[in-house]
Amino acid sequence: AAGRVPLRGARPGLTPAVLQGASETSRCSMRQRTSASGCWRTGHQPGSAPLPVRSGCCPQVLPPASGTPAPHRRPAHSGPHLDSPSPQEAGAGPGADVPALPDGPHSPLRRRKRDWVIPPIKVPENERGPFPKKLVQIKSNRDRETKIFYSITGQGADTPPEGVFTIEKETGWMKVTQPLDREHIDKYHLFSHAVSENGKPVEEPMEIIVTVTDQNDNKPQFTQEVFRGSVPEGALPGTPVMRVNATDADDAVETYNGVIAYSILSQEPQEPHRQMFTINRATGTISVIASGLDRERVREYTLTVQAADLDGDGLTTTALAVIEISDVNDNAPEFDPKTYAAAVPENEAGREVARLAVTDLDEPDTPAWRAVYSIVRGNEGGAFAIATDPASNEGVLRTAEGLDYEAKRQFVLHVAVANEAPFAVKLPTATATVEVSVEDINEAPAFEPPTREAQVPEDVPLGHTIAAYTARDPDRAQAQRIKYLMANDPAGWLEVHQESGLVTARAPLDRESPFTRNGTYVAVLLAVDDGAPPATGTGTLLLTLLDVNDHGPEPEPRDIVVCNRSPQPQVLAIVDRDLPPNTAPFRAELAHGSADSWAAEVSGDGEAGAGCARGAAGPRRAPPDPLSCRRRDAAADGAAGAGTLQRLPAALRRPGQGPAHRGGGPSVRLRGARRELRRRAATRRRRPAPAPGGPGRRAGLAA
Repeated sequence: AAGRVPLRGARPGLTPAVLQGASETSRCSMRQRTSASGCWRTGHQPGSAPLPVRSGCCPQVLPPASGTPAPHRRPAHSGPHLDSPSPQEAGAGPGADVPALPDGPHSPLRRRKRDWVIPPIKVPENERGPFPKKLVQIKSNRDRETKIFYSITGQGADTPPEGVFTIEKETGWMKVTQPLDREHIDKYHLFSHAVSENGKPVEEPMEIIVTVTDQNDNKPQFTQEVFRGSVPEGALPGTPVMRVNATDADDAVETYNGVIAYSILSQEPQEPHRQMFTINRATGTISVIASGLDRERVREYTLTVQAADLDGDGLTTTALAVIEISDVNDNAPEFDPKTYAAAVPENEAGREVARLAVTDLDEPDTPAWRAVYSIVRGNEGGAFAIATDPASNEGVLRTAEGLDYEAKRQFVLHVAVANEAPFAVKLPTATATVEVSVEDINEAPAFEPPTREAQVPEDVPLGHTIAAYTARDPDRAQAQRIKYLMANDPAGWLEVHQESGLVTARAPLDRESPFTRNGTYVAVLLAVDDGAPPATGTGTLLLTLLDVNDHGPEPEPRDIVVCNRSPQPQVLAIVDRDLPPNTAPFRAELAHGSADSWAAEVSGDGEAGAGCARGAAGPRRAPPDPLSCRRRDAAADGAAGAGTLQRLPAALRRPGQGPAHRGGGPSVRLRGARRELRRRAATRRRRPAPAPGGPGRRAGLAA
């Protein structure tokens, strides 16, 4: 439909230029809201015969002159204008009819102050030509007054892509020079200009919008060639699996050219049903449609999916959707075999008894496949343990402690198996039976108790029985004989009877020997049976030796040095290795005629083992060489006469040849003046007796 379309921004008092075109589809006026389906008021379809002229409907179709549509002007209007086709006339050629828009107070096209609007020009993409092809003609009413020259600017004219649109300078025909691509540029913004011969603008620039209409020239494209997803086996119908996606460069807003519909063309394998999956035709979401997915039967499905534009009726493309069936624990492990027999020697803890094998149809090396074993019966005493071998998934049965053939010779164990992951469905638990026979071995005799304690005096006679130390043979059924041997006797004091196990003294015992520690002597005995091979058990004898008075006092040092001219006190320390009461109090005396020149006395409290022996020698007479001193411990004066008498020789040496005693403990002191000795003896007789608890064992000997 031809009519006057106002220029946007036109000055008041100016009429718009006219865009003039021709097309068969322009028979319905824009004022009648023409669309592809026809006039909204009359139902007139494009391409049909013209309707008769009626007021307010389709206008009269004006035939073109000489095959070229002529511009239409309003005689009563002055100023510029343009003849314009409807949007459907964008691709019309010069030979088409050019209807004129009706004018009058009821016309839908109205002029607003400084706001003239032209509807977009629509041009289909991918036109075949020939090119250049006329689109619209721009006219100014002032062409009667002066010669007008037309031009266009904007995208597609003088800016990239340049030269797509041109305009005839004198006629104002706007043309397209090449096929358009909507996917490249879907809309062009141009401006038309009208100037006089001197280049002065006669009209305000008018904006022209060329819209490229879509054709379905692009097929959908999947974003991936192969889509991958997974779904657990046993999934219920309706469970979503994955989503495929495709795109289409065509228009999906105003047309269906880019509207994609999805479908499944094929499924491999077709088990257990031909259609295990469905796809949402609009979103591409694949879901389970049938029950029966079983990973142990079919591990993977391959679907061929299709994407078609025009909402499923246009161009198509395909892709693959690979669906992996993931494993769930829907298969219980089974023993293979279900019965085992094994033998294990007694007394061996940690000994492998048997390996139990299972089969499981679930995915290997997953929690649904890895086995967990347990002993459910027959292991009340905890003698066995079972664990899973991670490499083979077998159950390894071992002894948790040593078995005793004499106590129990056979075990019957019931072993159950499950998986690390719980069962997805209720499944029975498999069990196996293991018969374990205990093998008898020659066990070593065992001393009872392993460590034996005994006490005897250290002066027991030879051959005296010290202890009876025997062992028991655990192999009661074999009736073996036991032989006893002495394994460790550091001092060689003991011997054992090979058959009876009686321990006797074969040498004198000595509590003060370096082989004892705190008066205890340690010996180790062996008990050897006559098995094949023989077995040996050990026992330890702790022999406590009771003290007797078998050691006399001993001086320290044994040699003393005396200066005859200037005698100084000399001290002898007394040591007794026995224990009380076989030590203090002590007595001291001089021997071999030493009493003529020397005197000895024990100082201090005799009961406490301390005293002093005094001797005197005239200054003109040298003491005998050697000087002998005898000393007695307390037991020597006892009623039983069990004490000892120790001779203490004191060799005289020159000064500087021997050290004087400086130690503590009981001691004897020698002095050399007889007169002084007598005086002190008289003084001592006049002294009162010392109180109990007086001086200790320290004694002195003065010369």
